[in-house]
Amino acid sequence: MTAATAARFVEDATLLNAARRALAIEARAVESLGARLGPEFVAACRLCLACAGRVIVTGIGKSGHVGRKIAATLASTGTPGFFLHAAEASHGDLGMITANDVVLALSNSGESPELVFLLPHLKRLATPLITLTGNPASTLARNATVSLDVTVPEEACPLNLAPTASTTAMLAMGDALAVTLLEARGFTATDFARSHPGGSLGRRMFLRVEDIMRRGADLPRTAPTATLAQGLLEMSRKGLGMTVIVDPADTVLGVFTDGDLRRLLDRQVDIHALRMQEVMTVKCRTIGPHELAAAGAHLMDQHRITVLPVVADGHLLGAFNVHDLLRAGVM
Repeated sequence: MTAATAARFVEDATLLNAARRALAIEARAVESLGARLGPEFVAACRLCLACAGRVIVTGIGKSGHVGRKIAATLASTGTPGFFLHAAEASHGDLGMITANDVVLALSNSGESPELVFLLPHLKRLATPLITLTGNPASTLARNATVSLDVTVPEEACPLNLAPTASTTAMLAMGDALAVTLLEARGFTATDFARSHPGGSLGRRMFLRVEDIMRRGADLPRTAPTATLAQGLLEMSRKGLGMTVIVDPADTVLGVFTDGDLRRLLDRQVDIHALRMQEVMTVKCRTIGPHELAAAGAHLMDQHRITVLPVVADGHLLGAFNVHDLLRAGVM
């Protein structure tokens, strides 16, 4: 019987037990890191906070993959940094490292040849070196400015070979470093949004009403003397679920919405006889064009409405509804 065939007969309980064992081992590996935090971790933080250049993260193999994530987390949380592939360093990329930088090197063994090769060059530049290693007696650890111990008693791999618990511990320590630096710098949600303009937080923090509002020919507007039937036709053409009642100078007088229509129809009114000025809501909710789109979403939620006219100095500039907010990723 081949291994593939045998795998089909593995019981569900066996699969679940293997997963639980792996998770338990990795959880213990992360939990054990807390007891090792001390002066070395503080010193690593101080080096990064004092860094006038970049925190350059480097590694090889699985540690390199973890390093890429740590570098990305540092960069997005207020600590400028990037990832340097250890194998490429000796082929020209070493020029990316300066004396103003700090190097964060990841190696479980602490003996990765590509990283050990960097040591004399870093010493010549007087570039501080922080290491994350599972071997405190290794070449990298002994030559580091600060070495953080991420030793794990065993890998989650039943063969104790594949980097699993060790890479999880490295990743967790890197996150701990990034978050500690974030707090020390007083990094805020606004700062985070500036480095994530394409994310949902960035859109909520920076997208303005004027960026999403409908304007010009797409904007439903009706004269106060127009009939209700004419107003309904304008609402139907523009598809915003309302029309804004304005005078010839585009001064906002009121609004008429789908909700207003439903309430009127209950009274069996004549839509050809009534004028918009008779049925409009005069004290309507509006918002300015320079307000955050997220503020518009909050206003809609607070007052249980689905559309807002955009007004400046009493004049109609635009309008948007909840669907515009959804398309923009604000809600």
